[in-house]
Amino acid sequence: MISFQFIDLKKPRFLRMNQLKSFLKVLVRDEGKHLGDLSVVICTDEYLLKVNQDFLQHDYYTDIITFDYCDDDVVSGDLLISYERVLENSILENTGEENEFYRVVFHGLLHLCGYKDKSEKDILLMRSKENEYLTKFVSRETNKD
Repeated sequence: MISFQFIDLKKPRFLRMNQLKSFLKVLVRDEGKHLGDLSVVICTDEYLLKVNQDFLQHDYYTDIITFDYCDDDVVSGDLLISYERVLENSILENTGEENEFYRVVFHGLLHLCGYKDKSEKDILLMRSKENEYLTKFVSRETNKD
């Protein structure tokens, strides 16, 4: 089951939750896994900073924190996303807020599928996978009748 929660902000106007839910299932399946429970929490910088401090002992802003509850090939977890970081990153990277938001969601889910981003090699693979799924999702959504 996939759930969405919004903390201290409203749902982004572009967010098509049913389409995204369907695509997240496809992503997990394409990675050879099975989807368990996935929670996507969209929140403010301050909320995510507090989570980062309390649970990870990190004192900095971030765009996403992924809590992994996976069991073997069953993908389960929480994706906590700072919408303010997404907006800032979309400006800095000139990607557009919608594309940046979906990239961050896919990034978190790819972590749950086993991808890492600590080494340069891992980062390149992660970016490649993010771009692959972003292209698939965008083309799938724009080709609807």
